Amino acid sequence: MTIELEYSSSMNGASYLLFELKQVVILKQQGISIEEIRSKVINENLFQFENKGRIKRTFPSVMKRAHVIDSELAIHMVEGSIEMSKVINLYAIMKTDLLFFEFMNEVISEKLHNNDYLIEKKDVNLFFEAKLEQSEKISSWSASNIEKLKRAFMQVLFESGFLKSRQSKELRHIIIDDQIKEHLNRIGDVRYVRAMGE
Repeated sequence: MTIELEYSSSMNGASYLLFELKQVVILKQQGISIEEIRSKVINENLFQFENKGRIKRTFPSVMKRAHVIDSELAIHMVEGSIEMSKVINLYAIMKTDLLFFEFMNEVISEKLHNNDYLIEKKDVNLFFEAKLEQSEKISSWSASNIEKLKRAFMQVLFESGFLKSRQSKELRHIIIDDQIKEHLNRIGDVRYVRAMGE
């Protein structure tokens, strides 16, 4: 399913959220409506957040991601390995966040394809500088918002397994299960597989 995406800085409040996405995918598989899922998440604190405000802030991003995970990917996410879940989560983030997809496609994938396993601050800064010039929307964001986004992007890289450690600048390939790869190719989402460095 295709969503027309605009640039958004929503990742600032909702970067990785793998555990939370899994909870929602499980409920969706049971045929529970979005409204019921929302009230379950809030009333039963399914995300296990201490702050109810944070649930309300992150819920729209989690739902958006759950929406792009089809029934086959949902099964892999719920029943497959943690590695499978991470890849599907990364796919859902890229599919619902245009700026992050472009970052993966233009920076990370390029580096991995060129056997350049170092992601430096300047790489991230150059990417954002180019986007600031290309997009009025991004150029309207505050400097602090952009700094937070840079950190959120690096956090997703780390949690997805692309960085060896939280402070590391060293990149590595992640393993994408063949079933997921074939499925994404079949549904016409090969560009997301490429953006993951395949």
